[in-house]
Amino acid sequence: MPRPSRHRPPVSRLSRAVLRRFAAPRLNMREDYEKVRRLQRQLAALPAARYRPLDRQILAEDGSHGIPVRVFRPKEQRRRELLLFFHGGGWVTGDIESYTPACATMAELTGCVVASVDYRLAPEHPFPAGLEDCLRVARLLLDDPARAGVQDAEDIVLVGDSAGGNLAAAVSLRLREEQARCASRQILLYPVMHWDHDPQTSPFASVREHGQGYRLTSTEVQDYLDLYVPDPALRQDPLVAPLMATDLSGQPSTLLISAELDLLCDEGEAYGRALAAAGVPVRLHRVDGALHGFITLPRFSRPLREAYEVINAFLDEPDRSP
Repeated sequence: MPRPSRHRPPVSRLSRAVLRRFAAPRLNMREDYEKVRRLQRQLAALPAARYRPLDRQILAEDGSHGIPVRVFRPKEQRRRELLLFFHGGGWVTGDIESYTPACATMAELTGCVVASVDYRLAPEHPFPAGLEDCLRVARLLLDDPARAGVQDAEDIVLVGDSAGGNLAAAVSLRLREEQARCASRQILLYPVMHWDHDPQTSPFASVREHGQGYRLTSTEVQDYLDLYVPDPALRQDPLVAPLMATDLSGQPSTLLISAELDLLCDEGEAYGRALAAAGVPVRLHRVDGALHGFITLPRFSRPLREAYEVINAFLDEPDRSP
């Protein structure tokens, strides 16, 4: 599959400098992840919420804990699909509270019901704990679509951004491996697909070009991976790094949206091309000039509006699953 075409010239040096000024402050995620979690929740609470989400709990398979799921209904439901959403945050930060504004926006701009999964976070719960929570919710809803308020499992679409995109891809890989019922479609937003983000050794140019000074740095991604997967021997597992999978056949029809100024840009697009090579229907779209994490931006932002135009077009396409 060819690389996504650019619809305008590359970002100028001046624009890049301005974007860097708005990048997140550098943090030591190994020490500061709890501070980041608190700040995210505080920011999500401002301004006061104008939506009424519905909270549910799904019991873990072993009965050890409940998995919170927050359901968002649009004011006008225009589509029958349920978007099963896994949030980003490097498997370490983020939760249904901090992602509530983004999920409310997702429901309104797609006209779909959105169900956000509050999976367990590292380092308290390292791999595969968060993945197991996402799998549990996906299995239950796909096996019993009525739980999700839809008539057919075909109407359940997996969605995730960043680490959540990684989890969505891993859920699809695991379900296919188990020969279980799978989602027919998935939407992966600037996902983490590889295990190596060291500029000296990474196979991807975007890690070297955009791994410093922007919204997300290569050091932060490596710190997240270290916290999520403490055992280095497991980091090349396809359920951690889906690009390492040797068989991608039978995966859901995929929309993969990347951000031009994101160090994860190349690896996400590489996963899309690998899926296409395995016979999976794939649509790749790169949002030019966008930074990592744009799905959480205000509704008036250009990257977010562009992304939802593409997402809505994908949802309107007839099912092309293999």
